[in-house]
Amino acid sequence: MTTTKYIFVTGGVVSSLGKGISASSIGKLLQARGLAVTMLKCDPYINVDPGTMNPFQHGEVFVTEDGAETDLDLGHYERFLNKEMHHTNNFTAGRVYQTVLERERRGDFLGTTVQVIPHITDEIKNRFRAVTKGVDVAVIEIGGTVGDIESLPFLEAARQMGLEAGKDNVLYMHVTLIPYIKASEELKTKPTQHSVQKLREIGISPDVLVCRTEKPLGPEMRAKLSMFCSVPKESVIEAPDVESIYEVPTVFHKQGLDDQILMILRMRTQAKDLESWDRVVDRLKHPKREVTIALAGKYTDYKDAYKSVNEALIHGGIANEAKVRIRFLDTTDPKIHEQLSDVHGILVPGGFGDRGIEGKIRVAQLAREEKIPYFGLCLGLQIAVIEFSRNVLKLSGAHSTEFDAKTRYPVIDLLPEQKSVKNMGATMRLGTYECTLKKGSLAHKAYGTLNISERHRHRYEVNNKFRKLLEDAGLSAAGIHAPKNLVEIVELKDHPWYLATQFHPEFKSRPEAPHPLFRDFIAAAVERAQTKRSHAHA
Repeated sequence: MTTTKYIFVTGGVVSSLGKGISASSIGKLLQARGLAVTMLKCDPYINVDPGTMNPFQHGEVFVTEDGAETDLDLGHYERFLNKEMHHTNNFTAGRVYQTVLERERRGDFLGTTVQVIPHITDEIKNRFRAVTKGVDVAVIEIGGTVGDIESLPFLEAARQMGLEAGKDNVLYMHVTLIPYIKASEELKTKPTQHSVQKLREIGISPDVLVCRTEKPLGPEMRAKLSMFCSVPKESVIEAPDVESIYEVPTVFHKQGLDDQILMILRMRTQAKDLESWDRVVDRLKHPKREVTIALAGKYTDYKDAYKSVNEALIHGGIANEAKVRIRFLDTTDPKIHEQLSDVHGILVPGGFGDRGIEGKIRVAQLAREEKIPYFGLCLGLQIAVIEFSRNVLKLSGAHSTEFDAKTRYPVIDLLPEQKSVKNMGATMRLGTYECTLKKGSLAHKAYGTLNISERHRHRYEVNNKFRKLLEDAGLSAAGIHAPKNLVEIVELKDHPWYLATQFHPEFKSRPEAPHPLFRDFIAAAVERAQTKRSHAHA
């Protein structure tokens, strides 16, 4: 039986350095060598999962096939490795403590004093091992930065794995910042030295340094980092800012990172095969056309809140050899129409709460009336239904009971089982559900099949009491979850491309396999851009 190798990815100096991208890129490179790779994200916060957290604090919540609400880095893992992640691929300190405390209440520890070491660290190691079945390498990313109190149990568990799994089976990679001081025009290594020193105090000596930097490191800087951090020069890897995150595997490969990893872990593999990935990057860097897509959300000041949507739009561009410029709209802005005069498509993403709702409704109306390609995701579908009900069906004040509990026309409402829910966490309609498409619909043309399955994360549904009225007036229910007769997709007749989904297709889009709905949405936007251009030249 193959012994699984472990790669632990830690971060130092500051957060948001790109540990997730670095970990995903390593996974991609090893996968390209023919190895079976899995990924794991450990989050040190006490929340049981990120499902109840504000996107401003932690970015989007990524939903897996099995309905787990997880960290957004799992989206990177799926997109880079073109492989599904599951609930076992992400856990939090809260989940660990909850499990240990439940065992203590049951008496599993037979009167022992329950402590961080060994009980919490043992539970963490159990979760490290739980993802290794049938894989050659497990890349484990530890959230936060070295020195955080919250991260210590995870780092201690990672240290213990070095002893238990054996020296040749564990590699420690530290992602750190080399800041550029503009006044003196110098790169500074001291923050990295301190970060590595802190890591070594915990008992972990990094094998590889990944250095985020604005300027090239140069041989002298590499030699200095090598000496002060006790890392071979070949294992000091430069991670410069790049135009696209999908370039990072190639940047790492050119510096021999995958060779270094294989040497340290004593692994023999086949030659790399990044041909498909290189084609993606080439298409991305050499587009033949350009479109502007308006993203009408409420978390527009923090782009990570829509990470999967942004990436899925880029994938749609790759499929159409088009550069996609995303214009983030604040739907609370009363002059929102002025920002939409030159766009080629409008996307309304998912969201919760009533801030900016009326702005989103105005955006959907403009898309419908001006024949601008419209793509609604989750809340974006509900917005389309509300707008159509008000302005076409003339149901004055039609709304969702999420925003107006006393609306006369509750065109969006809770299912009966949702009305008795008390807890917020993990109680929505989550994960994969089947959907049957209407023959000849835009969705059917995109998918090329009548039966699909997609991921959900929502509570409210289209109220079937109004469905016939909507359909008779031209808003077609093009996709249905048959077991509960729930509307999953709506489409507008007599419109170039107007489609909205109750599910989140962005979670299943990958650069090597763009989601068919995003592909066709961008194709419609390209067509609008070309039409506008030809009219301008006429």
